[in-house]
Amino acid sequence: MTTNAKNTQKNDVRSNDTVLVIGGTGKTGRRVADRLAARGADVRIGSRTAPVPFVWEDPDTWEPALAGVRAVYVTYAPDLGFPGAAEAVGAFARTAVEHGARRLVLLSGRGEEGAQVSEEALKASGADWTVVRAAWFDQNFDESFFLDAVRAGEIALPVGDAVEPFVDVEDIADVVVAALADDRHVGRTYELSGPRLLGFHDVAAELSKATGRTITYVPVGLDEYRAALAAEGLPPEFADLFGLILDGRNAHLAPGVREVLGREPADFADYARRAAATGVWDV
Repeated sequence: MTTNAKNTQKNDVRSNDTVLVIGGTGKTGRRVADRLAARGADVRIGSRTAPVPFVWEDPDTWEPALAGVRAVYVTYAPDLGFPGAAEAVGAFARTAVEHGARRLVLLSGRGEEGAQVSEEALKASGADWTVVRAAWFDQNFDESFFLDAVRAGEIALPVGDAVEPFVDVEDIADVVVAALADDRHVGRTYELSGPRLLGFHDVAAELSKATGRTITYVPVGLDEYRAALAAEGLPPEFADLFGLILDGRNAHLAPGVREVLGREPADFADYARRAAATGVWDV
């Protein structure tokens, strides 16, 4: 650990501290921002459209966004393992430390070698770091990638019968805020997952139960899926992320939620019922 937890936690994020939340309008970012604001922190949203814009591709925006900031929640889009991510994250982390924002909590992915290169680049900055490696988000099914597929009743993906321990973004946000707020988490890497392994047939069954509609999972080939991404104007590299499911490297549960929060993670079925109640999947 880079900080002695027996100290008076002088680096803790406290009320009225300014915290930069990069991606503060995204799935994890907005939840982290809301939780920090409820604690009395001064939250600065890091996004292209924020009053003080933050743009990963424009380093000239970094210093203004960091002015007066004590800590940063770091998320990188489109993915921490994509080409150029490590260089950008490392350069940003050095800039943050130079401007007094030593506490950095980085959202990463489980089993991604490229993402781990970005993690090391952030650590090399000399920051008081915490890395949060998350499984695939439950909320991908109602807030982004798979929303339209669920509404259409057919989820077509190149994952065969592979399994994944999907994690609730609400749990991720709770862990991130805890990591920002307490020196005991400095120098730690936490892996987060849900409480059970699910195949996509299982996911479709849970979504069907929650919505009262029939939702099916249809396995497709990787090349077919890559072509579908390109047709929608999305980076075809997203298809490569499914390899993290297919090869089984993440087909096990992780203890991070319990380690940080002292409770079990939320189950996918609970998430599905909660999301269905909002009407997001109504057709």
